[in-house]
Amino acid sequence: MQVPGYVWALTVLGIAGLLLFDYFFHVRKPHAPTLREAASWSALYVGVAILFGLGVWLFGGTTMGAEYFAGYVTEKALSVDNLFVFLVILASFGVPRAEQQKVLLFGIVFSLLARTGFIFLGAALINAFSWVFYLFGLVLLVTAGNLVRPESQEDRSAETLPVRLAKRLLRTSDDFDGDRLVTTVGGRRVLTPMVLVMVAIGGTDVLFALDSIPAIFGLTQNVYLVLTATAFSLLGLRQLFFLIDGLLDRLVYLSFGLAAVLAFIGVKLVLHALHENNVPFVNGGEPVPVVEISTGLSLGVILGLLVVTTVASLVSWKGRAQNAVSGARRHAQEYLDERYDSDPQVRLEIYRRMLARESQLRSLPEKYRARIRDESDLVGLLRRAHAKHEADSAG
Repeated sequence: MQVPGYVWALTVLGIAGLLLFDYFFHVRKPHAPTLREAASWSALYVGVAILFGLGVWLFGGTTMGAEYFAGYVTEKALSVDNLFVFLVILASFGVPRAEQQKVLLFGIVFSLLARTGFIFLGAALINAFSWVFYLFGLVLLVTAGNLVRPESQEDRSAETLPVRLAKRLLRTSDDFDGDRLVTTVGGRRVLTPMVLVMVAIGGTDVLFALDSIPAIFGLTQNVYLVLTATAFSLLGLRQLFFLIDGLLDRLVYLSFGLAAVLAFIGVKLVLHALHENNVPFVNGGEPVPVVEISTGLSLGVILGLLVVTTVASLVSWKGRAQNAVSGARRHAQEYLDERYDSDPQVRLEIYRRMLARESQLRSLPEKYRARIRDESDLVGLLRRAHAKHEADSAG
């Protein structure tokens, strides 16, 4: 189905309007959003995406509607995986809580621009070379394999190649200056670490686009649906970060769910490539009579895999243990670093969150508590945080 030009124009203006609204009414003034604020706006953006999908279903038909929702759910799940890396980057650079919103909005805008470029490039390749579906399928199968490797859970680092190059080429100050990109140190104008953070976020977005774009093309080749599903999955990602950052580490099986989703879509792409085959060395260049996976079945499988792995993560003791450990470590680091937030009330709230995580650690089964006692760096970090709190209270 061809989408009229005026619909394209209205859609682009609507997406740009939502981004501008997000900036001027939420991000422009630095602040750390409350849980209620994050929940309200996350629900709003998800609601907008669902309403848009219902409009596609109503005016475009059942097939287009199912393709949009399958693409949206897949891209949304992949964007949650992005949040793990964003969390590592923000923590590694010690970005103050109040300044994190602007960094995340930059990441969303950059990701949207990068993925738009990849979408039109992918569409051009598909139109010119039908064998590109084989390539996309292979990319997704390799990515799925990488997601289930044990080290893939731990090897999340902010020290990417773009960041290392930026550190070598750019002169930056040691400390942040609010959300400014340039500051003055010793009478000289220098860049702030915020530039390095944005380089890290931007580089990460490009790498994730290389996986997510083949995934959604495996569900629909309608460029309008690919672009809108991708855009709506990114809109509201900033609010979602503040809503679930305390639960991210608990989703221990999400990577397995995403791996299964990407492998499923990879197989779907290969089957489609075989069905449309014109590669000379495959079946003499003739189409191969294979069963293709319907969009409705794809949507059901994707939703089922994500629901099962999310529920399994939330109820597992492993997820609870990992969430409590990472939360205790993060809150202790935040409390020890006064640059994170110097407001006494906020620091007291951070300390209380650390105490809550420690209480969770003590409620874990003995085998998990024994492992935690062996983590001398965590134990030492918590002791320093308690000592600092006692000193602050005495002072």
